[in-house]
Formats: sequence, C-alpha cells, structure tokens
Amino acid sequence: MRYTTFGHRTGLRVSEYALGTGNFGTSWGAGAEIDEARRMFDTFAEAGGNFLDTADNYQFGESEQILSDFIAADRDHFVVASKFSVASTPQVDISKTGNSRKNMVHSVNASLKRLGTDYIDLYWVHFPDDLTPIEEILRGIDDLVSSGKILHAALSNFPAWRVSRAVTLTELKNWAPITGIQIEYSLVERTADRELLPMAESLGLAAALWSPLGGGLLTGKYRGSADGRLSDLKTLVHTESDAQKTAVIDTVLDIAKEAGATPAQVSVAWVRERGARATTPYIPIIGPRSTRQLDDYIGALDVQLTDEQYTRLTEVSAIPLGVPHGVNAGIRDRILGGDASLVDQPSVPRA
Repeated sequence: MRYTTFGHRTGLRVSEYALGTGNFGTSWGAGAEIDEARRMFDTFAEAGGNFLDTADNYQFGESEQILSDFIAADRDHFVVASKFSVASTPQVDISKTGNSRKNMVHSVNASLKRLGTDYIDLYWVHFPDDLTPIEEILRGIDDLVSSGKILHAALSNFPAWRVSRAVTLTELKNWAPITGIQIEYSLVERTADRELLPMAESLGLAAALWSPLGGGLLTGKYRGSADGRLSDLKTLVHTESDAQKTAVIDTVLDIAKEAGATPAQVSVAWVRERGARATTPYIPIIGPRSTRQLDDYIGALDVQLTDEQYTRLTEVSAIPLGVPHGVNAGIRDRILGGDASLVDQPSVPRA
C-alpha cells in the first residue's frame, strides 16, 4: 500500500485506503464480532494500512472500544480518525448531540476514554446540525488542537459553501485549519462532482470518500440476493432504481470480466483512478464486514483500468452538473477569446 499526505494543508502521512470501522462490533444488530474485527485489522495493517476511521456513534461506541485494544501495542504508528455530532448511545440527549462546543468537548473526552489514548490524529465534525455557528465550531476545534487532544480537524457531510467559509475563517483568524472533507462518492453517487470535489482540489483539502461500492450495489450481489447492508442496516444503500444505475452495473460487470477482476475491485479501481487524476488526495474509506471482503478491497490495489475502460465507466456514470455549470460551458469559448482550446488551463481549479 502506498501513502499520501492528508491533503495539502498537513504533513500527516496516511495510507491510500482508510479502514472504516463502522462494522467493528454488533451493537447495531449487524457487524463483525471481535475476532473477525481483529482479523480485518491485522490484515489491513499487514498490507501497510495505517489510517483508521471510526466515530463515537459507530456501534454506539463499541467500535472505538474494540479499536482501542487493537492499536494499544503501537498507538503512534496508526492515524486514528474519529467523529462527533451523533449520539453515542441508543438514547439521544439534547446536550450530547450536534456541533456545539459543549457537545464537542463532551464527545472528544468520551472518545479519548473509549479509544484508550490521549490524542486523536484527525477529528471530524460528522454532520452539520444547522444550528451551531461555524465560528463556534472552528474556535472549539482550535482549542482542542492547542490542548493536544486532537492534531487535525476536518468536516464530514458539510455542503461546499460551508466548508469554503470555514477554510476562509481559519485563514483569517489564524485558527487551526480545516484539512479535508468526507463525502459519499462512487460510480452510483457522483453529485460531489458538482461543487465538493472541485472545491477540495482548489483549496488543497483531502477528500475521504465513503461508500465507494454504493452500499454494495456495485458488487452486483443485489441482482441475485438481498443479503448485506440492504437487508441488515437498511440505510445508506443504493438500489437499482433507474436506467442509469442499471447501465452502470452492466458496465462494471462487463469490465470485471475483461480485467479478470471482481466488480468490487473494478469499482474501487475507478475511484482510485479518479484520485490519481486529481490534484488533491482522494482516499477511499473501505468498510468491510469480513476478511473476505477486505481481501477484495486489497486486491483492487493491483487492478489497472485501461484508458478505454476508465472512460466507459466515467461516461456511463456521469451526472448533469446543473446550474451554473451548463450555462458556463455553453459560453466558454466566447469567454476565452473565441476558442477555449487555445488557452492553457491551470492544473488546479481556480477558487
């Protein structure tokens, strides 16, 4: 496994995959028992993986507790990312949810205790609560960095305009920077192409991409069975609900046969290739429930799509970019002096 820095705003060295640990534990009623979680952790580490992604609400805190035992022998080797915003217990509490400084402080202390560590490498604001001012979030993060409880901070599932404002404020105030975004992205979920990924490239933010298999849809398994996330968690899952998704799966299956790979490997290889052509790191967050699934992900590291295969996948999964992109494209030649092909374009999108 290769390594990259977590975006261009840090020197934090992370593996090209992050191991999502939402399946470490069974408190949600689905997931991996501790022995299987241990095997997945060991397999990931032996392959060179050092980037671990958890959250206080994953398996209602059980994920962090399990992870604490796994990293204890060599804590400083691993880059541990956790998140806050959602209740870490089945019962929700008005004071223990959301983005407020109060919940932030409560959550980070609780996560540190469960993880058995005195610092978290990367702390994500898991979801926006639409109530807390961004200044309160950023000032709270700055305090946590200054105290040494966290080393870096980033925003998960935030819209592009909020991320952009947050980055600007940290620059103006000289607060701890926002270093990355975490978003869903796959061949069946590409709406991040409209604003979020161009923004990340322009601002030098890392892009951690969750659900690169569309909740399992891109494996093709739901064409013959409902077993998996679709039947267990019944959330964050795509279905073959329209003609484009059917065409995407058909193309993935065809290319898998051509490449001698599995559909999952082809789908992840496409995401990795997207990142290779970007100007900021794209880091897939893989979320296996078994070592068999993890082996499939690791096997994708050796899958090289041809340019023609990459183009087929990109074109069949493309989405309309909407306003203002369509209008801008239509007048692009005129804006650039009559022939856009004569103008060299910057390698990084302009902010």
